[in-house]
Amino acid sequence: MLSYQHEYHAGNHADVLKHSVLALVLAALLRKDKPLRVFDAHAGSGLYDLGSREARRHAEYRGGIARVLAAADAPPALAPYLDALRACNAGGALRRYPGSPWLVRSLLRPADHLVLMELHPQALTALRRLFGQDPQVHLHERDCFEGLPALLPPPERRGLVLIDPSYELKDDYRRVVGLLEACHRRWPTGAYLLWYPLLRDRPGARLPARVTALGLRRIYQVTVEVHGEGHEGLRGSGLLAVNLPWGVDAEIAALAPWLWRSLSPQGRGRWTAGWLVPE
Repeated sequence: MLSYQHEYHAGNHADVLKHSVLALVLAALLRKDKPLRVFDAHAGSGLYDLGSREARRHAEYRGGIARVLAAADAPPALAPYLDALRACNAGGALRRYPGSPWLVRSLLRPADHLVLMELHPQALTALRRLFGQDPQVHLHERDCFEGLPALLPPPERRGLVLIDPSYELKDDYRRVVGLLEACHRRWPTGAYLLWYPLLRDRPGARLPARVTALGLRRIYQVTVEVHGEGHEGLRGSGLLAVNLPWGVDAEIAALAPWLWRSLSPQGRGRWTAGWLVPE
């Protein structure tokens, strides 16, 4: 069992990029009437208390979501994310941070479904507490590298898959490429988001080339780095999107520079957004 617990990192700059784009893509999919199904391959605990001992240890949310909320002139593309954030913080004060399961569930309609995959015992307990009685949420104590392809294709033709392991094991950089290929082969109409960290001397920077080599169409990339390349820790993160809904590329391209300015007030790092493989 791996030791990673997201409670120590909830609401940081990587969460902001991942979850703001996730909410934006899901909002676009929800514009059509037909039901959809969302798969969260590494669900985590679902909802995070920012006053907990774990969250306060490094208070990474202060350099992430707290900066976003303090910034002015948020672009319209940020609205689905901010709506979900406000929904879990009644009264306006920032006390809780919605992980991807909570965020997605808050946006779904009655006919939509959410599939969560998780192995960590503490995270599983939290997910069961949040969603154990919810008929629209299906929780699997299962390794996504084996289990996710087995669950595809779903009954719905439309939907979204989020893949965001902790990358504690370097082999995960290779395995996520194989997982994306297997899932896309079984469900080519689904939309896919693959998150990856940007760390010093780590293979995350090579991941886009590996995904591009799969030969898939319509691969979009967005990155936000808040530290320079010599930074010892997490300097930034990226998302590779396959089968983006129409028009979302322009919304992400408008969102990325605003996120970078808000998350890196000293102007360190950089942002990128664009098609790696177009239509």
